[in-house]
Parts: sequence; structure tokens; C-alpha cells
Amino acid sequence: MTKADIISEISTKTGIEKVDVQETVEAFFKVIKNSMIGGENVYVRGFGSFVVKKRAQKTARNISKNTAIIIPEHFVPSFKPAKVFVDKVKNNSKKTKAEA
Repeated sequence: MTKADIISEISTKTGIEKVDVQETVEAFFKVIKNSMIGGENVYVRGFGSFVVKKRAQKTARNISKNTAIIIPEHFVPSFKPAKVFVDKVKNNSKKTKAEA
């Protein structure tokens, strides 16, 4: 499912025009991105957490030149789904596979 599909489905279910739904969805993602860029985590109860994870400095190898390089510590965005959400997906996946 793409972002366009999500916008279309929300528009159909709510009766709100696609343009307004698109602006809302874009604003939602922009708030999440800006919060994470600022180092803040975003928690959506029942859905999951958008968290900033710290990766420690490590030594890696450049195989083609046979040299060691240092990768400095850095931060990466991550998503951790809520337990309720994970359980619903697990239960639904089992039903779908059993029917096939």
C-alpha cells in the first residue's frame, strides 16, 4: 500500500476531500521527521514508537583495499511497533495462511 492508497482510503472512509487528507498526512509525517531530527522520540499509543537509536563507533573493513576504517557513532531512525499492534498482525496472519 502506498501513501496515495492511504490518502484515497482515508478520503473514501471519512468523506473528506483528498487534497485535505493529503495535507494532513504530509503534515503528520513532517512533524514526525522534524521531531526525530531534533532527537525526540514519537509515541503513538496502540501503534508504535518512532525512536532515534544511537549506533556506537565501530571498526569496519574495506575488503577491496584491505584496510580498516572507523565508522563514527551516529544516530538512526527506527520504528518499534506496539505489542497490541504486533499481536493483531500475528493473529491475522495466521488466519490468512490457514485459509490459503
